[in-house]
Amino acid sequence: MGLRESYTQCTMRMVDLSHIIEEGMITYPGLPGPAITDHLTRADSSAIYAEGTTFQIGRLSMVANTGTYVDSPWHRFESGKDIAALPLESLADLEGVVINTRRSSSRSIGADFFSDLDLQGKAVLIHTGWSRHWGTRQYFEGHPFLGELAVEVLARSGAAIVGIDSLNIDDMAAMHRPAHSSLLEKEIPIVEHMANLHLLSGPFRFFAVPAPVRGLGTFPVRAFAILGISAVLPVNRAT
Repeated sequence: MGLRESYTQCTMRMVDLSHIIEEGMITYPGLPGPAITDHLTRADSSAIYAEGTTFQIGRLSMVANTGTYVDSPWHRFESGKDIAALPLESLADLEGVVINTRRSSSRSIGADFFSDLDLQGKAVLIHTGWSRHWGTRQYFEGHPFLGELAVEVLARSGAAIVGIDSLNIDDMAAMHRPAHSSLLEKEIPIVEHMANLHLLSGPFRFFAVPAPVRGLGTFPVRAFAILGISAVLPVNRAT
């Protein structure tokens, strides 16, 4: 039974939670933007294939921290799991919860937003509203981040994955990177630079699956949510 078949008995809507990767875009200060070129152009392919049949093969050169991406433990710890080793159970078909922190009076998001919540096995998505600045200079200045007490709560929560719609889940001035260190040590992947979290309401399932590249700690994802469901529903095949 396919995944889509298992959802056919409920009303559902998909929401894209990723930023589009484009030529030259800057995701993080000091890192280069991607270069998107042709390896094989349609014009050149016309000399290879039958008349009227053309193909394009693209070439993409970029750092792994581009667009909306997932961090694996290997991003922080040499002995941790790399992107290829991440279990799908930590990336796909997860019950999701959105934590709206836009009312925070500080850039540092406090533990009170997460206290007394059952986050075990869930995708915890932190909605700061910062993604509204994507593509502008302001995106790189004064972003919200997890405070150290909030990090401690999340690291103990048993969350499957934690995402945020901000420049960095950590304060960039904190060179020990407490959120990356504590969450990835617990093998809780991190998704950064998310989008459209304001569109999530009610029950939903979360997906953020990268290509299984060996030897990388980070890779872009097409993160998305399926709204209107909180669990996979079996399809009755009786006739």
